[in-house]
Amino acid sequence: MSESSAHPAKPVQALIVVDMQSAFVTGEGAVPEAARVLARTTDLITRARAAGALVVQLQNDGEPGSVDEPGTQGWEIHLPADADRGERVLRKTVDDGFEETGLADLLADSGVRDLAICGVQSEMCVLATARSALELDFRVVLPHDAHATYDIPAAEGISDVVPAAMVSRVAEWALGDEVEIVARAQDVDFTKP
Repeated sequence: MSESSAHPAKPVQALIVVDMQSAFVTGEGAVPEAARVLARTTDLITRARAAGALVVQLQNDGEPGSVDEPGTQGWEIHLPADADRGERVLRKTVDDGFEETGLADLLADSGVRDLAICGVQSEMCVLATARSALELDFRVVLPHDAHATYDIPAAEGISDVVPAAMVSRVAEWALGDEVEIVARAQDVDFTKP
């Protein structure tokens, strides 16, 4: 596993923001570490913009009746993309942000080979998107404090509650030794593609 608390080896050219939708980061249904992940993601977006890096937001289209059903308040992107800067929002219906979204083509057309990923949920959409990025030979930096998820409820005969922080850490570990995990979002540097 490629991990360190220092800066990654080199700057990244893109930031992929996964499902930072109101249902997951505000109100009673927010992930337990919503304030932290919002602050870190806001910082990443601000610094990516300042450096001229590509910023892409993924937006999950949930099933009818779900908290992220398209058109509902919970579905809305909480940290809006800046279209004037060329930022894009790509809608998806599965965990993997690369599946049927055009994300791979967008990154390739922009000259991106190195990217950082942040957002929610660590073990689902963040993990699936990072894994596909690695399989497509992108260099992936994952700032530990810029992704989050929910506790896994207790299951009788299987386990007690698994705390969200542990779930997030296991999701990082599951990516293997190709991902670069850094402790702090502030240690991710950006550059133009």
